Amino acid sequence: MILTVDGLGAASIYLLAGLGLVLVFSVTRVIFVPFGDIAVFGALTLAYLETGRIPPTIALVATLAALTVLVEIVRLIRQGTHAAIPRTVLNWGLLPLLPCLPAMLLAGGDLPTYLTVLLALALVVPITPLMARLVFHPIADASVLVLLIAALVMHFLLSGLGLLFFGPEGFRTQPFLRGAIEVLPGITASYQILLMIGASLVLAALFFVAFERTMIGKALRATALNRVGAQLVGIRPAATATVTFCLASLLAGFVGILIAPATTMYYDSGLAIGLKAFVGAIIGGLSSYPLTALGSLAVGLLESFASFWNGAMKDVIVFSLLIPALLVRSHFSTHAEDDAEEEV
Repeated sequence: MILTVDGLGAASIYLLAGLGLVLVFSVTRVIFVPFGDIAVFGALTLAYLETGRIPPTIALVATLAALTVLVEIVRLIRQGTHAAIPRTVLNWGLLPLLPCLPAMLLAGGDLPTYLTVLLALALVVPITPLMARLVFHPIADASVLVLLIAALVMHFLLSGLGLLFFGPEGFRTQPFLRGAIEVLPGITASYQILLMIGASLVLAALFFVAFERTMIGKALRATALNRVGAQLVGIRPAATATVTFCLASLLAGFVGILIAPATTMYYDSGLAIGLKAFVGAIIGGLSSYPLTALGSLAVGLLESFASFWNGAMKDVIVFSLLIPALLVRSHFSTHAEDDAEEEV
């Protein structure tokens, strides 16, 4: 039961990360490998704010915004659309910097917990859309393999930027709740783990409601189902991609903030988070949110029990779950060769 409680806490993290991966892939066809890196930036940003220091995330966002504006201006000049330059500077240069000023002014003071969390999330959210505009927008119509290679490059780039801006030191934030509760006779669960599970369930529920009930959610679903059809009814894939990357960045920020009190985070800790969430997303076929949730639950429980059985081999055991998942999905899916034979 103790291992099960720990596994549920890990599964709640992989649930949010898996939902973010499925969302990005379904709308943009990008397997978003750097999801874990954004989560790490969220955790490190919160750690800096808790210690009263100005987070290096501000400099990171400013650098990305300047590069994005420069690239966009060059593109607009080549296209001869000079009138769009002021709007581009506003959208990609000024709006991402809005959270930076209050963060610089408030850093160093004795801030309440909710305010530090909001500031950390606000600083992290612009990172993904800015990087996506630089990396994925010019090759939006490329194949999935090319987009995957670009995502891997983006991961290594963000990992290097994390080392440059945050340094090699590890950080662990203060727990939001202290103490534990007895869930069963002799079995206790810390309030922090219960908070992780509860927050993940609430965020997943809000995620579902947003997709089902809001106009933006319906536009994202339409783009995921049929990009050409979405364009025909006036939905711009570039706009939906930007919204998607903003939502993914927000989910990654929540992941980093929830996991930071339980695990020491380093600049390169994101790859393990992203890959384990990817295992859960693969179980869902990178398309089904309910199956992704079940896959994330399986990954979290398997990791918890594997760490007890053999801590040195836990990652091997978790990633080995990919093999039966891929075999089952390959058996029940329709292959391109089969379609070609039917056409002949």
